[in-house]
Amino acid sequence: MLLEMRLENFGLMEKVELTFGKGLTLFSGETGAGKSMLIDALGVLLGGRGSADLIRHGEEQARLEGVFAELPAEVMDYLESEGYPAEEGQLFLFRELNISGRNICRIQGRSVPLSLYKTLCHNLVDIHGQMEQQSLLRADNHLKLLDALGGPKQQELLDKVRALARSYKELVHQEQELKLSEQERERREDLLRYQIEEIDQVAPVPGEEEILEQEKKRLSNAERIMNLVGQSHALLYRGAQGTPAAYDILGQVHKFMQELVRIDESCTGLLESLENVYYTVEDLADQIRAYQLSFDFEPGRLDEIEDRLNQLHRLRKYGNQAEEVLKTRSELAQELDQITHMQEKLEEIALKKAGQLKEYEHWAQKLSAARKEQALLLERGLESELKDLALEQSKVEVRFSERTEPGLSGSEDAEFFFSANPGEPLKPLSKVASGGEISRLMLAFKSMLAQVETVGTFIFDEVDSGIGGRTLIKVGEKLSKIACYKQVFCITHAAQVAAFAEEHYGIYKDISGGRTRTHVKKLTVEERVQELARMLGGEQEEITRQHALELLQHFGSNSNYSF
Repeated sequence: MLLEMRLENFGLMEKVELTFGKGLTLFSGETGAGKSMLIDALGVLLGGRGSADLIRHGEEQARLEGVFAELPAEVMDYLESEGYPAEEGQLFLFRELNISGRNICRIQGRSVPLSLYKTLCHNLVDIHGQMEQQSLLRADNHLKLLDALGGPKQQELLDKVRALARSYKELVHQEQELKLSEQERERREDLLRYQIEEIDQVAPVPGEEEILEQEKKRLSNAERIMNLVGQSHALLYRGAQGTPAAYDILGQVHKFMQELVRIDESCTGLLESLENVYYTVEDLADQIRAYQLSFDFEPGRLDEIEDRLNQLHRLRKYGNQAEEVLKTRSELAQELDQITHMQEKLEEIALKKAGQLKEYEHWAQKLSAARKEQALLLERGLESELKDLALEQSKVEVRFSERTEPGLSGSEDAEFFFSANPGEPLKPLSKVASGGEISRLMLAFKSMLAQVETVGTFIFDEVDSGIGGRTLIKVGEKLSKIACYKQVFCITHAAQVAAFAEEHYGIYKDISGGRTRTHVKKLTVEERVQELARMLGGEQEEITRQHALELLQHFGSNSNYSF
């Protein structure tokens, strides 16, 4: 239930503060005074689209606040689970629209993202307007209305059927993915076999290419290597072109150092260091000689390496390194295995589909039975409600059409058929119902929904559109009846409807200082009489004012009105 609502700089409303109670609250005013602006404001407060053009001209921001109490149990539980418990059973909402486009949303005084804000405000208010009347004409909405009337138990059945249908459709999708055309499957299988065979013929080994590249480099420079090795060994050990070998020179130095040590023993360390160098050079010369003798230049080996490297390079399309090529080969083999075992997988999916379809049909039949039972209750209930709204001879029928494939909403579609006059055949709503009849139908639906919905506040925006005469009294009675167990707000142009209000607010505009402002004022008894007289067509005529007073005395919540 909405307890309080405060608006600042929203549209033409500079500052509006409203306090509400239970029962039926009516809003009325001249055309263009801003009645629908209140509905727009409440929609924005509850997380609806809030654009900068809703901000009062010349202002930087608009602010909207609301306080709700007596919240539905599921709303209380959800707020608690999300960390926003309703303190003393009350929910505080705040939203600020800025000219820059930035939105500020707060719940229980804490800032939240708009997406979460909107979710947390769900199921607080049910707003009905002209657009919803049009939605009643659309057959694709009829099944939703029927399920809504079925209450939580029917919703549980629908959720079960919806989950099973999704699972079944996923299996169908998997089956379709596997069922490539036979020609395409064979083409892909041949390609995979060819690619795997191409890799297997080369049989790459991790690190092999690097080793071969090094060997290729060595063999390609064999002559240069032998020349360098020979010259190095000669200079170290044999000497060349009249130049003594380093080994011989060190041997001569060694003799000199031996003689020096005999003269001066303090030079022993020099002799030892020289001997280390001498033997090191000798060992180095031996190693170079061994490398020279071991160098094997096998004829044709270089061609073999070139051929092997070319084979490895051709596999680059599968990966730059042998490890990558082998990984690709594994993936290709896995895909080939899937294709070659496709029939087995198809049979497995077929079994799952059959089981899923059987379970779906079981629950879909339960849902269908519940819907058909609900449809009978709906037909009787609507006819009873419509009798209250001066459509005594009307008939309503819910017709079902079976679906050939499992659907998210069950195994059938539903459409409402209607006849307002005896002797006239039942036809789809969109083809037979007038504007006034649609308004009464929607009010009848809302009256029935109020018995199953947990939403605490209903809002009717000009639900009496297209209705006149004594039928307006019936509309007022119906709204008053709904208000016995729901908080009801209604915007109306009809005095006959407004007379039923427990609280009546007048909406009017004034111009001062070159600015237009919309005001909302709770009317006193005298002001209500004046407003009803205006709505009846003339607030100055005594007869009209007397008629307004009689409406209040007869239909108002306080029958002791006097004037």
